[in-house]
Amino acid sequence: MKTTFKYLSILFLCTLLGACAPKEDAAELYHQESPLQADITMPDDFSGSDPIKVELTQDKKIVKDADFVHVEIWKNDGTFHAGMEEAENAGDGVYTFHKELKEDGLYYIKVHAGNNGSTIMPTKPFAVGELSKSDVEALNDQAPAESGEHSQHH
Repeated sequence: MKTTFKYLSILFLCTLLGACAPKEDAAELYHQESPLQADITMPDDFSGSDPIKVELTQDKKIVKDADFVHVEIWKNDGTFHAGMEEAENAGDGVYTFHKELKEDGLYYIKVHAGNNGSTIMPTKPFAVGELSKSDVEALNDQAPAESGEHSQHH
């Protein structure tokens, strides 16, 4: 009788544990992120009169009305930093931004964009006029300068 009770107990536990196995479609029940993507297009000869264009897509579809699109620009040598400004929705997933930059040098643009819970902040270097030797070295190192006012730690 004790042996039968043991076997029935084991069979009951196996059945109980089998019922606790995850469903095959369990992964689909959780939130699946669809990342936002940005394609930043700079004018060929940057003068400030032609717009910077940011094309947003999500799930391989254009984002016609993003939650937000802001642009931040700074100069590599730290002499210029324009805080975040809102980009203009030009329609069909394209957002534009104008900024007049009078000094030659290496600049960085960072786009802060968000839509449907996905937020991205891609950064892209670009040149205005002639680059100095230090600008070329910085570009070759592919290490963008920090935007914002941060002190260096030693």
